[in-house]
Amino acid sequence: MTGFYGFHFDATYILVLVGAVLCMAASAKLNSTYGKYAKVRCMSGMTGAEAAVKLLNNAGIHDVRVERVRGELTDHYDPRNKVLRLSDSTYGATSVAAIGVAAHECGHAVQHQQGYGPLKLRSALAPAANIGSRMGIPMILLGVLLGLHSSLVQVGIWVFALAVLFQVVTLPVEFNASSRALAMLQDYGITGGQETGYCKKVLGAAALTYVAGAASSILQLLRLVLLFGGRRGDD
Repeated sequence: MTGFYGFHFDATYILVLVGAVLCMAASAKLNSTYGKYAKVRCMSGMTGAEAAVKLLNNAGIHDVRVERVRGELTDHYDPRNKVLRLSDSTYGATSVAAIGVAAHECGHAVQHQQGYGPLKLRSALAPAANIGSRMGIPMILLGVLLGLHSSLVQVGIWVFALAVLFQVVTLPVEFNASSRALAMLQDYGITGGQETGYCKKVLGAAALTYVAGAASSILQLLRLVLLFGGRRGDD
């Protein structure tokens, strides 16, 4: 830390700022790219929902329902209930952006059907990661504010690390789902060469948000380790 007239600057805040900038830049890139290709109609004329049904059927998956969910870019695959939920901006839209997003979620369904390793690992980590994202920072703050021994702080760091690990494991899952999506769109004749390229740009922009999120979490974890990782119980 450096001081100036009684005020102190925590240099580790730079890590937080860098993470925030990465996330904002990735989000802006996604919004710009999605907005651009949401205006380009897919030559097949299929909606996101219709494309999803065709992709699932052609992949031999007949026990996954396709449902509509409110919101924009709230699309997701629910492996527990075998439901592929498409947002308002995807479900009934005929744009290449909508087709790409729908295909990406179908990629997750195929991963689930084939027992894709990283997806299984991510599902196994999910409960612990949820606890880590909610409880990690509060545990650290509680340990610091109450002046407790470092054990609570250290546990908080490890718990938060589980949430970070979840985000890191998410990266290969998302990249693989996009690769599967682009291959299926091309193989099943839903998009042509140029349209597949547009879908690739949309999915690439979406992938950047996961990369930025993981990087931001890693930087936050690094900051916590720098601030509290070296503490001892007798401090």
